[in-house]
Amino acid sequence: MRGAVLYAPGDVRVEDRPDPTIEEPTDAVIRLAATCVCGSDLWPYRGIEPVNGPSPMGHEYVGIVEEVGRDVHTIKPGQFVVGSFFASDNTCEICRAGYQTSCIHRQPGAPTGAQAQYARIALADGTLVATPDQPDPDLVPGLLAASDVLGTGWFGAVAAGVEPGKTVAVVGDGAVGLLGVLAATQLGAERIIAMSRHEPRQQLAREFGATDIVTERGDEGVARIKDLTDGLGAHSVIEAVGTQESMMQAIRSTRPGGHVGYVGVSHDVRLPGEEMFFSHVHLHGGPAPVRRFLPELIDLVCTRTIDPGKVFDLELPLDEAAEGYRAMDERRAIKTLLRP
Repeated sequence: MRGAVLYAPGDVRVEDRPDPTIEEPTDAVIRLAATCVCGSDLWPYRGIEPVNGPSPMGHEYVGIVEEVGRDVHTIKPGQFVVGSFFASDNTCEICRAGYQTSCIHRQPGAPTGAQAQYARIALADGTLVATPDQPDPDLVPGLLAASDVLGTGWFGAVAAGVEPGKTVAVVGDGAVGLLGVLAATQLGAERIIAMSRHEPRQQLAREFGATDIVTERGDEGVARIKDLTDGLGAHSVIEAVGTQESMMQAIRSTRPGGHVGYVGVSHDVRLPGEEMFFSHVHLHGGPAPVRRFLPELIDLVCTRTIDPGKVFDLELPLDEAAEGYRAMDERRAIKTLLRP
């Protein structure tokens, strides 16, 4: 099969790789209908995370089941499935509490890499969710978004305590932040403030339900949020970047008693203890338990209630994956969809 491999920072190659096979009786092999480049893939691409290359890339996937192991009972060949970036059994006590990304048997969602023509999925019964029918082609991007960025934005909103009547601020205008806006809309937020400096992303944020746009960052961004909320701050803030600046901007934009849902992968974030102590701000987040939300999100996409696939503003054949990385790295694209 063809698959993307990261050799070193900035060095993505699509090459011939071994076809994945059933290795454990709980595995499935799927033929990818679509895959994509994730914002978190840019951390090693930029050299911010170490590259233990050559590394197969990709953890977002949808496709058709080709083969299952002997202990897979709920997923069958021929089904169109959506999975999560972590594999989980979905039966352990932690999974039943809704935190499948901390499953006691957690494994990488696509250990052979999902930016490829085929992928091996571990713990298939617990990880994969089948769509009701074979989806129309135009629904595939939205279902692909559900496998990570939609589920992550949704968890950010849930972790931030988004409810009807609340004011929500979203720090980060990448795919996760934009879909955090969409999630806040679906969860009934009265006011949604998107923080973005980029006109195309501002436009998409408004399509997803943002009522206000704030272009300032850092302390100026915090001051603007306070101006918009009678000096109090937002009830709920979704942090979708993962840097020191974005985390502190999120915390300081939240009113006392409010909630921050942080889903940006944290890099060298340090929280000042005394400031946190006196802020009365709740913090909750981490790797999104996408599997918890997949049945609901698949239904919302398949009934055309939401269209999260709009975050894919660049589509390329798999063999041009390197350009997809470059476009996202240079912020020429919000998110790149790859067609195997």
